[in-house]
Order: sequence, then structure tokens, then C-alpha cells
Amino acid sequence: MFAKTLPSMFTVGNLFLGIIAIILSVHGEWQYAAIMVIIGMLLDGLDGRVARMLNTQSEFGKELDSLSDVISFGVAPALIMYVAILQDMGIAGWVITAIFPICGALRLARFNVEPGLPGFFIGLPITAAGGVLATMALYSEIATSPIFHILGMLLLSYLMISRVKYPNFKNLGVPRRTYWIVPLFLVALAVLATRYPEHFPKFVFFPLALYAVYGLKRSVNRRRQRNAEEPVEELKP
Repeated sequence: MFAKTLPSMFTVGNLFLGIIAIILSVHGEWQYAAIMVIIGMLLDGLDGRVARMLNTQSEFGKELDSLSDVISFGVAPALIMYVAILQDMGIAGWVITAIFPICGALRLARFNVEPGLPGFFIGLPITAAGGVLATMALYSEIATSPIFHILGMLLLSYLMISRVKYPNFKNLGVPRRTYWIVPLFLVALAVLATRYPEHFPKFVFFPLALYAVYGLKRSVNRRRQRNAEEPVEELKP
């Protein structure tokens, strides 16, 4: 019984952190809200892996995971961005804020009925998009113009519902002898987040942003290559 509920416990933990992130954002503590989103990302990565390891995948867990992701990586990061950047823009800020979780919900709905290609996601996963958005808000003091954040938010929204392919690392095999590293890695992340709460999320931004840009760059390169090959094919008898 415990084995069947363990993956869902990780998912509920992810949902709990998403709600805490929303509460922190409402109270103006959006820097700490970003940390909640990052920890939620770790739990989101663990629930599916634990379910596959214990062979306890279920439709219930799949739907619960999607609903949790909408809150933790759709609504929470959008609210962080609203409180940090968009709240002085009036109705325009409301609309821009709403677009992100709507696109995230569409992305998840499509994933549930169209899982994608083996080894790839179709569209930027909402987990990565939410992580980028939540940590991008932390650079509001450096990028003082809201245009940078607005364009980034809209680009992430588009990438979620696009047909751009992104590598899927969920099925990446991990040797059993290395399992002991996982709790040590989580403890190290927790220590860093506790000791450097203002800087830790900023560092997390870079690998997530590179992942988002990688899929887009790869898609553009493939399209250019396809367009360059078309004239050659037309000359063939």
C-alpha cells in the first residue's frame, strides 16, 4: 500500500510547495517563492521516477501530476512574475500573467493525449518553463526594463504549446549503485538554498534557460537544414 502511494506523496508535496509559493508571492516574498518552485521541480522529477521504479504508474497519478504542475509551475511562477514585474501594468499585466498558466494547461492536456516521440517532449515542459520564469524574476534589479521579462514570459508560453522537440531525461537510466548520491545531492541543494537564499535560485536559472534555448535553436537549425536540402531534391529526376 505504501509503495502505491509513495509517488503520489511526492506529487502532493510538489502541489503543497506550489501553494506555499503563491502565498509567499502574495505577501511580497517572491524571492523565497522561487525557491519553493525549484524544490517542487525536484519532487516533480522524483514522483515519476519512483513510480516507474516501483512499477506503480496509474492514471490517477498521471492526472494528479498534471493538476499539481498547473499550480506549481503555471500559476505560481506567473504570480511571482506579476508581483515582481507586472503589477503596475494594469489590465495588460493581468492578461500577460494569465497567458502563461493557460499555455501550461494546454501543454499538459496535449501531453496527456499525445505523449510525444520516444526520448523527446513536444513543446517545452511546463516544469522547465515555470522554473525559468520563477528564477528570471530574480533578475529584475539587473534588467530594469519590464520588456525583457515580458518577452521572455511570452516566449516561454509559446514554447510550451509549440511543436519544438526537447530531450526527455525522465527515462534516462541511473545505475542502482549510484542511488545513494541522490539524497546527498538533495541535502547539498538544501544547504545551498538555506545559506544563500538570494543567490541560489539565480544560479538555477542558467541551466533551465539553456535547456529552453537549446530546443529552440535545434528546431531552427533543423528547419534551415531542411530548407537548404529542398532545392537539391527538386533537381533529382
